[in-house]
Amino acid sequence: MLVSQIRHFLQLRFPRQLLFVQARLSPEGLFGLYLTIGTVFLVGAVWIFGGISEDLITGDPLVLVDAFISEWFRLHSNPAFTKAMQLASVLGSTETVCILSALMGCLLLWKRQWHGLMGLVLAVAGGMLLNLLLKNLFGRARPGWADPLMALTDPSFPSGHTMMATIIYGYVAVFLIWRIAAWRWRFFIAASTISLVLAVALSRMYLGAHYLSDVMGAMAAGTAWLALCLTAVEVLRRRRSLLLPNGLR
Repeated sequence: MLVSQIRHFLQLRFPRQLLFVQARLSPEGLFGLYLTIGTVFLVGAVWIFGGISEDLITGDPLVLVDAFISEWFRLHSNPAFTKAMQLASVLGSTETVCILSALMGCLLLWKRQWHGLMGLVLAVAGGMLLNLLLKNLFGRARPGWADPLMALTDPSFPSGHTMMATIIYGYVAVFLIWRIAAWRWRFFIAASTISLVLAVALSRMYLGAHYLSDVMGAMAAGTAWLALCLTAVEVLRRRRSLLLPNGLR
């Protein structure tokens, strides 16, 4: 009763605003719920990345936390755990990302989901390019104590392994979640994806390849880029479906 009264009051006092909000929360339409969710993820991730970047530039306490955690990992390394972390790191390697992208691309080709394929190419290829640009822009040095097998000379911020893991596993998660109705399975997929990305991020810090802020910035940048690509492609797909009801998916 109270809810209906509040809705009636809002419809009388703020009809245009209420219609706008309802349209943004509707799963249908050209600019519905998917755009709202994508915008929230995009803005939130960009805001987090901006905060981390500012801390790096100004030398805020986050830099001190980076050094403390990196040194702690260096002093508390364990051979057995190191092997586990090396395996976890492979989950975000260029080879793994390319293989998963190729498999996902073949699946989308088989299903003739051209817009999904477009989103995959933009997300992965564009993500690799974006990571390279950000590394060169910030030019941050790596911790410097990594095992010779893990030692790299390119800039540290943001972590390429972590960023690409965020993008490819995030893409697969979104692909599955959109097609599964059961919430318990959606939660399982989301939790598994987050766990995979966190495992990659932890491995990069533990192995001395990156600082905490490197992997945090990578997750934020990867999330922002993935949200932008998927939202833009979905807008294009829905616009095309409105103009051509039997057009490409």
